Amino acid sequence: MSSNRRRAALQISRRHFLTASGMALAASAIRVPVRGAARRRVRLRDDPFQLGVASGEPAPDGVVLWTRLAADPLHGGGMPHEAVEVGWELAADDKMQRIVRQGTATASPERAHAVHVEVNGLQPGRWYWYRFHVGSETSPLGRTRTAPAPNSLPQALRFAFASCQHYESGLFTAYEHMARENLDLVIHLGDYIYEAAGREGQVRRHVGAELETLDDYRNRHAQYKTDGALQAAHAAFPWLVTWDDHEFDNNYAAAISEEAEIDPGKFLQRRAAAYQAYYEHMPLRPSALPCGPDMRLYRRVPFGRLAEFAVLDTRQYRTDQPCGDHNKPPCDGVFAADATLLGGRQEQWLTAGLLESRAKWNVLAQQVMMARVDRTPGEQVAWSMDQWAGYDAARSRLLRFLAERSVSNPVVLTGDIHSNWVNDLKIDFE
Repeated sequence: MSSNRRRAALQISRRHFLTASGMALAASAIRVPVRGAARRRVRLRDDPFQLGVASGEPAPDGVVLWTRLAADPLHGGGMPHEAVEVGWELAADDKMQRIVRQGTATASPERAHAVHVEVNGLQPGRWYWYRFHVGSETSPLGRTRTAPAPNSLPQALRFAFASCQHYESGLFTAYEHMARENLDLVIHLGDYIYEAAGREGQVRRHVGAELETLDDYRNRHAQYKTDGALQAAHAAFPWLVTWDDHEFDNNYAAAISEEAEIDPGKFLQRRAAAYQAYYEHMPLRPSALPCGPDMRLYRRVPFGRLAEFAVLDTRQYRTDQPCGDHNKPPCDGVFAADATLLGGRQEQWLTAGLLESRAKWNVLAQQVMMARVDRTPGEQVAWSMDQWAGYDAARSRLLRFLAERSVSNPVVLTGDIHSNWVNDLKIDFE
């Protein structure tokens, strides 16, 4: 698709989203205020904490605590269609005897009864424990850690990263091992869920058909969150999360589907549903709350002066994949100057942040392979058009910037392709 057609598709898609019957309501419903008092006592059919607890976005003085009330996780949550008051407490010990912060939050049906609590006023670089209460029910115990003080230089940072946790393809045994590690942080690089319909003959089976509606995405996220190993890893450490494509739809590019016949207005309506469900199930700050089909996810997270994480979004702002997508011999579109994975605003934000960074290590937490890799044996050359190889000018511009501006120890983390690689990144891969 040409750059002019890409821009037109994006503009038309947004107009269709905001003007089509019922779609304007979908855009505004994500910010509907909770009306009326939250119920302190509510009759539940089962344990409301079946999706566990999580924390994320560690700062030197605080973290985000998360849970979602779901007495019937795979069938819409099983909660009454009214707001519920949720108590929370955070302690300096695992016996919850030295409570340092506590309060209440409102779990509303508009947010699938999810709770995002920003806790502030904590000490830097230390562990805390937390839990939630609803009526007589108490959640599992979670553990979290604040980031080091801004001017400190920790001796070490231990973190793990994960991606591509396809529920049908296998058990989450890696998370069992991860939960036993001595980590400061976990980073998820995308494909937290997969959107395809359930299939026979797999290790496990997805519930439902291919995801289309907000309820569909909520139920799929809930199914993943019921996994005990995943819950254990969330409860053990704070997480930083970003998405790739399968949280919404395979190989999408901004408002462009890989299926040409998809109506652009309906596509953005579906994206709004996917983004809302993603926010509802992740330990993200309320500032990340989506507005219709838009959600700002890129951000910087420092770990003292030892490291700074630039968490990127290579899906929401990218131009269309060139050459017809997938693994292809390079066409002219690969070298187009205006092709982008990050979008202009995010790229400027990234380079400005890297120039300002005082960290010893600068880590880009992002989704797709940055190195150029020939995917075809023999003389013929084929590159993945969905990865940085399909956006040669944008990649060269970023790598040249890292080299010429002497950014301290840049490291790129990548998910996406269900295999492990180590690459040397070069300005000129020839």
